[in-house]
Amino acid sequence: MLRWVRQQLGFDPPHQSDTRTIYIANRFPQHGHYVPQKFADNRIISSKYTVWNFVPKNLFEQFRRVANFYFLIIFLVQLMIDTPTSPITSGLPLFFVITVTAIKQGYEDWLRHKADNEVNGAPVYVVRSGGLVKTRSKNIRVGDIVRVAKDETFPVDLVLLSSDRVDGSCHVTTASLDGETNLKTHVAVPETAVLQSVANLDKLVAVIECQQPEADLYRFVGRITVSQQAEEIVRSMNSFLIIYLIILLFEAILSTILKYAWQAEEKWDEPWYNEKTEHERNSSKILRFISDFLAFLVLYNFIIPISLYVTVEMQKFLGSFFIGWDLDLYHEETNQRAQVNTSDLNEELGQVEYVFTDKTGTLTENEMQFRECSINGIKYQEVNGKLTPEGFSEDSPDGNRHGLVKEEELFLKAVCLCHTVQINADQTDGADGPWHANGITAPLEYYASSPDEKALVEAASRVGVVFTGISGDSMEVKSLGKPERYKLLHVLEFDPNRRRMSVIVESPSGEKLLFTKGAESSILPRSKSGEIDKTRIHVDEFALKGLRTLCVAYRRFTPEEYQEIGKRLHEARTALQQREERLADVFNFIERDLELLGATGVEDKLQEKVQETIEALRLAGIKVWVLTGDKHETAVSVSLSCGHFHRTMNILELVQHKSDSTCAEQLRQLAKRIKEDHVIQHGLVVDGTSLSLALREHEKLFMEVCKNCSAVLCCRMAPLQKAKVVRLLKTSPEKPITLAIGDGANDVSMIQEAHVGIGIMGKEGRQAVRNSDYAIARFKFLSKLLFVHGHFYYIRIATLVQYFFYKNVCFITPQFLYQFFCLFSQQTLYDSVYLTLYNICFTSLPVLIYSLFEQHVHPHVLQSKPVLYRDISKNAHLGYKPFLYWTILGFFHAFVFFYGSYLLMGEDTSLLGNGQMFGNWTFGTLVFTVMVITVTMKMALETHFWTWINHFVTWGSIVFYFIFSLFYGGIIWPFLHTQDMYFVFVQLLSSGSAWFAIILIVVACLFIDVVKKVLYRHLQPTSTEKAQLTEAGSGINCLDSMCCFSDGETACTSVRRMLERLMGRCSPTRVNSSGLLLRRQDWLRAVGAAPWGRCCHHPARAEPARVPRRGEELSGTRGDRTVRGQNRAERGLAGTDRAGHLHGLGVLISSVVFKEITSNCSKFYPFYILTTGSIAVESG
Repeated sequence: MLRWVRQQLGFDPPHQSDTRTIYIANRFPQHGHYVPQKFADNRIISSKYTVWNFVPKNLFEQFRRVANFYFLIIFLVQLMIDTPTSPITSGLPLFFVITVTAIKQGYEDWLRHKADNEVNGAPVYVVRSGGLVKTRSKNIRVGDIVRVAKDETFPVDLVLLSSDRVDGSCHVTTASLDGETNLKTHVAVPETAVLQSVANLDKLVAVIECQQPEADLYRFVGRITVSQQAEEIVRSMNSFLIIYLIILLFEAILSTILKYAWQAEEKWDEPWYNEKTEHERNSSKILRFISDFLAFLVLYNFIIPISLYVTVEMQKFLGSFFIGWDLDLYHEETNQRAQVNTSDLNEELGQVEYVFTDKTGTLTENEMQFRECSINGIKYQEVNGKLTPEGFSEDSPDGNRHGLVKEEELFLKAVCLCHTVQINADQTDGADGPWHANGITAPLEYYASSPDEKALVEAASRVGVVFTGISGDSMEVKSLGKPERYKLLHVLEFDPNRRRMSVIVESPSGEKLLFTKGAESSILPRSKSGEIDKTRIHVDEFALKGLRTLCVAYRRFTPEEYQEIGKRLHEARTALQQREERLADVFNFIERDLELLGATGVEDKLQEKVQETIEALRLAGIKVWVLTGDKHETAVSVSLSCGHFHRTMNILELVQHKSDSTCAEQLRQLAKRIKEDHVIQHGLVVDGTSLSLALREHEKLFMEVCKNCSAVLCCRMAPLQKAKVVRLLKTSPEKPITLAIGDGANDVSMIQEAHVGIGIMGKEGRQAVRNSDYAIARFKFLSKLLFVHGHFYYIRIATLVQYFFYKNVCFITPQFLYQFFCLFSQQTLYDSVYLTLYNICFTSLPVLIYSLFEQHVHPHVLQSKPVLYRDISKNAHLGYKPFLYWTILGFFHAFVFFYGSYLLMGEDTSLLGNGQMFGNWTFGTLVFTVMVITVTMKMALETHFWTWINHFVTWGSIVFYFIFSLFYGGIIWPFLHTQDMYFVFVQLLSSGSAWFAIILIVVACLFIDVVKKVLYRHLQPTSTEKAQLTEAGSGINCLDSMCCFSDGETACTSVRRMLERLMGRCSPTRVNSSGLLLRRQDWLRAVGAAPWGRCCHHPARAEPARVPRRGEELSGTRGDRTVRGQNRAERGLAGTDRAGHLHGLGVLISSVVFKEITSNCSKFYPFYILTTGSIAVESG
């Protein structure tokens, strides 16, 4: 019924036929009861929301997240029952998170709307009412006649009616669709080609019958009738959330059970100070149990970090700008910088295990240059504009030849006639321009649908056979200055199945000729004469050199044969049903019994630093798969030249299999060989046909072979096959993170299938860039993107996620422990304002800034040592082991917070001068104060790279907490119903014991963590930590290299080891100049944050070592200041004197040891020494 109503209203066509009828200019029949079909409009929509659905759709998507939905339930529970905390404590953070996320997603969608509006609002001209009418792209209707000028983008799918050329042809580039960079020729039907004015087109009455829209770019069947009238991180976060939800439920259930167990005693069930009402005495025990359970759930709900998601969203969004700002990813030649289309995948860049890359335009420049050819079984090279046989030179007796022999000229004419090359319209009259000395015209500017064709036609023009253009239905060439005109009769277009294209022309003598060129696999089997064997050998030699090869052949037709061919072509091209199949049959009938002329070899130059990039990816533990449509030999040669395959690698092949049985047998043999030769590296070559067979029945065996190979090369691949290969690895049991990189529209399916898609801003249009997550200008930028940005993003997000869980465990566990001291009465330990602001204000900024700016290793080190990428692979920092450590640490700190404060105040001790006692709110505030300081300092301990922003938000967060608490508790706020915190914070800070407790508890909490870090760095250092120790030798300042040392064992080795145990922080922002200098703030950095030092064996500056004597004045320079100090060895000196001399901290190093250290150093550079009374260095 609904469908009938829709049909009657015109919203739903009565049926969906196989064809559609389009009336040009929307001139519908005026007789009968014709109902126009309803077609889709021309609007481009890539946005996700509209003004009307943004709020409901965005809310629906946000509440699908576990944390948001959980807090919504908690908020509703707080509204429905009496809970110990106000609904505001859950509602306000939830509202903040939802609002910030909605603003971020709304902004990104607004950018998509803006991009859509630019396309939809683009001006176009259509023929209406007898003239050209300017309108917008989105207003074009099916049937409109659209005018498209030169260099304009097609606003819709179009059928060519006419052009400004006499023959009705036009040349279009389809780079944005299929990645092919140059021009394709389209010709209008003769009936409409003559309509070249707006007035004539407006009078056109015609009907087009064609197929329904389909995804195949290369298939269009139609007929015109003219009247006789003119996410890894998200999964980890969700897993951690579920674990913490289990902990929350456990605490709530345990607290509820313990409450009723405690109240089993009559004196605790209804104490004198808390008598029950009559309603409470008569209420159901089950309902009371459920109510108490929900109350405890609300009390402990802050263990789930509600602000985690919004912080992650902000980190990803803001952090993505650093990729675009990175000058190392900027390509000056094309003025292109890296761009980020999807900020949600930043951390995935640090987890890539497989890279799938296209070859042409991605690994290569997509700039073709003619190198060699084979004509009639003889190899030729171009030497100084002449075609020279191999082995000959200009100095040889036969090297200085004049003219071309018959076979050479015919071959070059075939190259100049069998193509889709066009000449720049501004140069079409230049064929009669100035002549060179050898009789060749001035160079013409060619355009072609294939860069190979362009390179071949340009090469032919240089050696004497020049294609000068198309005039009407004739192709014009000049052979050594002699003009010749060939009538173009038919063009047999290239298609991926035939892998060849042909033209039928009429020579000046009236002879009908077929010229064809294509892949050797499609030409050689159809050739019956010519030097077939020699040409095949030459093609293989070209391929081994990495050249792209084509074979050229021709055929002569008798008048009877040509008449039969013309009849068959006409019937096939006008058929409405099975047109493609019929055309394929006719083309196969025509392209047979060929006479082979020769073959060509064209080079596609490798991009800069491709080999280094692939080798770096291999060192990082990333496997590289090259997926290309090139022939087997060419692909293997390019893989060898770019370093994808090593010369010492055992190359295995799975090619040219036609049946499942042979394919399976070959796979089993390959698996056996890999097991037998497991020591050496293997590379695998697979062609498209064999791949289809392998994926059909033997997918598991094929995957086993591939995973044991260091490199895989897939050749003769169709675009959909590329996507299937990516999906195969992506969905394997190991679930590896995949990355696909390409530059053309034929790579889009592969790019979209991979976890991370990267588009190359190359010469094959922008389709790959638009459909990618990231876009870079060159393949070499991939190393910086993964090894630096990916490494940083992963470390930052991993620490951010686990730190959030840690600080919330610290936050809510004291609340749980407090219930043991208040008879599980659901009394809250913290004030509700503190509950609300803890995650929003007091502890949010330090971790956010850390997640944006942290650099635990210098970027240069990460890029120069790809092996460091292995330290973060397999989600190493977000596994259950580090998660367990952070959780246990959070519980430990929470216990220290609570019981440390309890020991201070638990024995009815007066800590105030007037003898007053602290109350429960003071106790809770003390715990909260210690907690805020500790979790903030914990973030400071995790920070390696300090900027002024880090200092501002870290210490500023602590200062802000103190200032806020003083104002909040020091003023009576009239809008608050109760003010339990009035004067509490001031009273707490007035106690010296409280200050001592705060310092002692914070140190006790962090001490264990510092010891753990020192032990792990000393006993089990990771590759990253080892790299930090060697940064000073690379010219990067690092505290790890505070003492001079070499690869051998020197006197200072023990000192270095001791210092490494204490510190290990890098900051590549300052460089100390030569001289012995130690400022007071540098000492503070040595015990707290990240100081700067330089290893004294740095090669950049060399000074002879010098040992100061006792009492000798020391001098050195720092910038433009001179530093002087006295070498002291008196005993008992500590601290600083009035002159600002620092006399020691904690570690004794005698002047003898100091002398031994300096004397063993080959160069003398500033380094820090912890000393008691051995050295005095002037501050400042």
